[in-house]
Amino acid sequence: MVLGLIVWVNLNQAVVVTPSHLAGPEQKAVQMLVEEVEKRTTIRWPVTQSWPSESRPVIVVTPAAQLEAFRNRFTTAPEAARGPEGYRIWVERREPSVVFVVGNDTRGVLFGAGRLLRCLRMEKANVQLDAGLRLASAPKVKLRGHQLGYRPKTNSYDGWTVPMWEQYIRDLVVFGTNAIELIPPRSDDAPDSPHFPLPQMRMMVEMSRLADAYGLDVWIWYPALDKDYSDPKTVESALLEWGEVFRQLPRIDHVFVPGGDPGHTPPKVLMPFLEKQAANLRRYHPRAGLWVSPQGFNQQWLEDFFEILKTEPAWLTGIAAGPQIRISLAELRRRVPKRYPIRDYPDITHSRHCQYPVPDWDAAYAYTEGREVINPRPLGHARIFQLARPHTDGFITYSEGCNDDVNKIIWSSLGWDPDADVLEILREYARYFIGPRWEEAFAQGLLALERNWQGPLLANAGVYTTLQQFQAIERAATPQELANWRLQMALYRAYYDACLRSRLIWETALEEQAMAALREAERVGTLEAMRRAEAILRRADRPGPHWSWRQRVFELAEALFQSIRMQLSVPRYQAIAVERGANLDSIDVPLNNRPWLEERFAIIRQLQNEQERLRALQEILRWTDPGPGGFYDDLGNPMLQPHLIRGPGFWEDPEFRQSALIGFARQIHGLRTSWRDHAEALYDAPLRLHYTGLDPNARYRVRVVYAGDALNRKIRLVADERYEIHPLIDKPIPIRPLEFDVPQEATADGELWLSWTSEPGMGGNGRGCQVSEVWLLRR
Repeated sequence: MVLGLIVWVNLNQAVVVTPSHLAGPEQKAVQMLVEEVEKRTTIRWPVTQSWPSESRPVIVVTPAAQLEAFRNRFTTAPEAARGPEGYRIWVERREPSVVFVVGNDTRGVLFGAGRLLRCLRMEKANVQLDAGLRLASAPKVKLRGHQLGYRPKTNSYDGWTVPMWEQYIRDLVVFGTNAIELIPPRSDDAPDSPHFPLPQMRMMVEMSRLADAYGLDVWIWYPALDKDYSDPKTVESALLEWGEVFRQLPRIDHVFVPGGDPGHTPPKVLMPFLEKQAANLRRYHPRAGLWVSPQGFNQQWLEDFFEILKTEPAWLTGIAAGPQIRISLAELRRRVPKRYPIRDYPDITHSRHCQYPVPDWDAAYAYTEGREVINPRPLGHARIFQLARPHTDGFITYSEGCNDDVNKIIWSSLGWDPDADVLEILREYARYFIGPRWEEAFAQGLLALERNWQGPLLANAGVYTTLQQFQAIERAATPQELANWRLQMALYRAYYDACLRSRLIWETALEEQAMAALREAERVGTLEAMRRAEAILRRADRPGPHWSWRQRVFELAEALFQSIRMQLSVPRYQAIAVERGANLDSIDVPLNNRPWLEERFAIIRQLQNEQERLRALQEILRWTDPGPGGFYDDLGNPMLQPHLIRGPGFWEDPEFRQSALIGFARQIHGLRTSWRDHAEALYDAPLRLHYTGLDPNARYRVRVVYAGDALNRKIRLVADERYEIHPLIDKPIPIRPLEFDVPQEATADGELWLSWTSEPGMGGNGRGCQVSEVWLLRR
């Protein structure tokens, strides 16, 4: 059959032929190939060890070591790609056609079968392959894995059965994943979930067994959570606890212990404890490795850690690089002895308060869709991968559920071929998981979802275009396609984004009308002006133009719970917390200043005379006015931060180590919108503002609001790098503006640099230097 310029081989009647002796994972590869074709086409290929006597297409699946048995069935095979896990696939142009899938080794057979599945064009009762297919491939990155944590904190995994886990592991294998990482029963999590189909330990054993059956590496992320590992009794208890987990798992290749996030043990105590655990591990799995990360370490602990590494302990296998490490990946590689490989542990699952936050994310998204939203970021994560690759020996990503499914596939695919085109990866994703007729539309839709998060939401009319693209798919999709959880996730995001933009436009207009009502206070009276303003703001409670989209979001949330156990609400689906992906519960969070205004109005009404109330209302109306010769920055709003030194930005600095980052408060109730977000600098980096065109003869004051999610951390302000405006101080709670004099020497040249820093040498997440608003006031 000829479609366009491609000649297609029809494989409806094909038979799969294998050597008589296949290793267990090779048999799994054949089973995966046959079953995944059947699911998509209703065609089940027979499997045999002998060549069929009748004339029908044949698919040969074999390791290279047994290819000679089929020597008379092909002419010239492609030259093998060098390296383990590689494969060759080609079509012998004869009648009937023969397709060869030849693995360099056992894993090569598995990944060759996966690649064939991605190349096939599969529809109901029809399966075809490009007759000109001829390729040889081997992975460029040795370790390509993802953390699959069966625990309550995840937004879906805790509801998965063993068959669901096997299906997902297969899905990852098809795109080149060769490792999974499990989490033990005791971690930084609740002890149980209402969604667990099996106890945690039993499921952990089952997942280890599944990975072993497919020949994948099994890692364990094992946090050291006990209070004091300098106590021999604590160590003895931990050795017994961990040893019991090690004993029960059929396969363990490596154990990774994070130094922090969670964890709180200084390296001088942690490392001797891990030496004992390494011996404990190797009692049951003699070839298993033990890895550690310096996550969460403050500067002193980090230096202690590197001093220990200088002794090059033999029990230690390697170092993991993850979130909350004070130094960059390049610096970590420079300081770690060369004998130790570095495994990346990138956070692909979170969108804010994380290692790789969405750059300049609109606050409306941050407060509603939240930290664990469905988050396809194909181009962003491709960039993160490329920047990290020179400094690591592979990766196992940090995941908290299937919300980051697209990101997993991007990492696995680029781990196999770092030069792969992102759009082509998305086309394969769409063709394999959704169906060939949606290949282009769905791939482009995923890119559009990423673009939805770029720039101010008020100005991003493309959000509605994205929804229209997915609605076109939705209208034409079959009932079976509409039941596909990957399509449901994309639809959920598209509808949610559009609903949010519509509501933002509506509520922004309502606030503008409310402000206009307050400006009439001198004419109609303050009490009447506030009553009118509140009445206008309360119109947001009525069903608005976004209402039908909002209803569809709720319908898709129910569909996702039924299809993939995604818990998008705490009361409806018993998610563990709103922050853990349950953004159905935050879909109506106010997007304007209504809560703050209503609180202010209640206070103003208590004032005794009209003139005091008028002054209070004028303060609201002129909040951002710095006065003649003054300047104002709303540092959490990318459109209103003209004096902020942004730095290199996401494309060169996706961890924002040298760049100003837009961050968000965790609790926003009663806060001005300008206090809900902020600009921040991480660890010891300064947050800097630069002013020009100042009057050299004038005196200035700086008014500043310190908000954010780290109100417990102190902050310091310096002018021109030498004039201390204030030392390290506690941030005021409740949040309020503070004012300080600026030394006239700092502005005598007509310019001013303001630099904020937080507590030096801090560990943890490095957040503390957070500033929401700044006025430079001419006195």
